Amino acid sequence: MLRRVLAPAAMAAVLCALAAGCGLGAGSTQDDPVTVTVTRDFGGSVVQQRTASKLPSSETVMRVLQRGADVSTRYGGGFVQCIDRLCGGSRVDWFYFVDGVEAPKGAAATSVHGGDRIWWDRRDWRAAQRVPAVVGSFPEPFLHGPGTEKRLPVRIECADTSSPACAAVEKALVHYGIPAAKGTLNSSFTRDTLRVLVGPWKQVRVDPAAVALEDGPQASGVFAEPRPDGTAIALLDARGRAIRSLGAGGGLVAATRAGGDQPVWTVTGTDEAGVQAAATAFSEAGLRNRFAVAASTAAAPLALPLEAGAR
Repeated sequence: MLRRVLAPAAMAAVLCALAAGCGLGAGSTQDDPVTVTVTRDFGGSVVQQRTASKLPSSETVMRVLQRGADVSTRYGGGFVQCIDRLCGGSRVDWFYFVDGVEAPKGAAATSVHGGDRIWWDRRDWRAAQRVPAVVGSFPEPFLHGPGTEKRLPVRIECADTSSPACAAVEKALVHYGIPAAKGTLNSSFTRDTLRVLVGPWKQVRVDPAAVALEDGPQASGVFAEPRPDGTAIALLDARGRAIRSLGAGGGLVAATRAGGDQPVWTVTGTDEAGVQAAATAFSEAGLRNRFAVAASTAAAPLALPLEAGAR
């Protein structure tokens, strides 16, 4: 979903695009089912989850949502105000992701492809108006591509390619039939490649896509802030306030995205034990419906942002 406030000229352009998107014909059907998930509070509560099959090739995100939910719209029908009578307000709104990537257009102008995982979440946007990428649709975007009709190449970049954590991430992708090249950190960069960075934060942070995590959710969309020296990871609540810190044995699984580049995932930690804890959480069950995940050798993984008052 686009930000709540748009300049009049920008809004006119969007409405024009939405009108064009709504006028598509039925066309042929898509064989692969599409998953629709609706949650609130950063995935904290599931409102509904369903699978839609045999959709027309011209299907849009808006129409597939309306097939199974009571939807109220605004701005000429292009943007969602309420889903099943759960509405946006002054501090919360509906946002959506396709295959784990925040969509750049209104739902009526975004096409659906077979196999897509569409995720709507009603959340507080004060600490982060944009969340460019999330981990909760795993194995997407690796399986089908981020809102595209083709799978993109995948590369695992590890601080130590022989580490158990690097092997665990590779195994998790292979489980879904996702081939991935493997190499060292900062050994290559290809715009149309999905990258997974694996290693202690002190080494991973040299990657320009990863280092944005240190600047908080307004910069990265991730509610965690690793310290530059890699000794601790601050865990934030929905207002962007640090309410807990992970030290030795602490880990993090997060996704970021800079501009028009492809999403970059980070499986990191304060030390090797923390990286291994994060790699253990790198699974469909461990990441489902979560914006990011904090891991630890001492406790179960935590969904981020943390609930206010959590310790």
